[in-house]
Amino acid sequence: MRIELEKRPRISGLFSILSPLLALALTLVFGAIMFSLLGKDPIDALYSFFVESLLEVWSLHELAIKAAPLILIAVGLSVCFRSNNWNIGAEGQFTMGAIAGSILPVMNPEWHSPMILPLMLVMGMIGGALYAGIPALLKTRFNTNEILTSLMLVYIAQLYLDWLTRGPWRDPQGYNFPQTKAFVTEAVLPEILASGRAHWAFIFAIVAAIAVWFMMRFMLKGFEVSVLGQSERAGRFAGFSARRMVWFSMLLSGALAGLAGISEVSGSIGHLQPIISPGYGFTAIIVAFLGRLNPLGIIAAGLVLALTYLGGEAAQLSIGISDKVARVFQGLLLFFVLSCDTLIHYRIRLIFAGAKPAEARG
Repeated sequence: MRIELEKRPRISGLFSILSPLLALALTLVFGAIMFSLLGKDPIDALYSFFVESLLEVWSLHELAIKAAPLILIAVGLSVCFRSNNWNIGAEGQFTMGAIAGSILPVMNPEWHSPMILPLMLVMGMIGGALYAGIPALLKTRFNTNEILTSLMLVYIAQLYLDWLTRGPWRDPQGYNFPQTKAFVTEAVLPEILASGRAHWAFIFAIVAAIAVWFMMRFMLKGFEVSVLGQSERAGRFAGFSARRMVWFSMLLSGALAGLAGISEVSGSIGHLQPIISPGYGFTAIIVAFLGRLNPLGIIAAGLVLALTYLGGEAAQLSIGISDKVARVFQGLLLFFVLSCDTLIHYRIRLIFAGAKPAEARG
């Protein structure tokens, strides 16, 4: 006996819409079971994750701070995934964008100019795009699997950041802490409102989501992304190039991840340090699929996943769980999102010994 996945001839639009909600419900159920096994009250745990972080104004600002990089990265990933290019290395592109954008304030700490921040943002986008261009080049030139190359490049970027902040870019007056000098005021991303820390990265994320949604909905390039993602052969008949789409999707995704990286460093941290991300680049994969690869849906999904970050921190204090438990909770959400999507598109068949294959029966 063997198990086989058979593609469904028709996909229910209703179930496609309900899939993320079903995945979220299953995550809550199995998350409650997990908390119970850990000896924690599941109601208190879920309250800490999804309610406690919304009760104060400052926590809403923190929610926007956490959501901004998730939305920015996920919007870029949605273009990759819809075009059938699997960029799994957004975390590395986030890191390289942060490094590239930090060159000016780190190498020129005395430069006070209103031009420094726009240049930092542009350099961050270029840094992320160039780093995403490496797996694009390897795929188009050598037919290398972009999943493996983009993922392995994440760890190179992280080690490079660690070396920089502990070595040549370390602040000589930083009491031996592995970090760069603090950015000058002109190099810090301004806050949106005076009532909290939320900065302009959240605005960048919303604008990027709307712009990509408009492209996918109304522009020829969006149609090209969809056609090549569903059938490369059909795309060739339409005159589209799969090779150019690899470059377009990867560079766009890398640029948005790089923008998220420099925005996080400039707006939330104020300097470079060995760890600048709690895993935004990987969590954004969950955000992209939870948002149905739709940029507008990704905004809502990004807020939900940002809430799990804040909720995890709140739960660590209120009920005493570790940050690893919070990451497992996020992992459950990704598992159920992918599982529900798989069952929507495929049906499970049990094939017994001696049974005729589906082609022979037809």
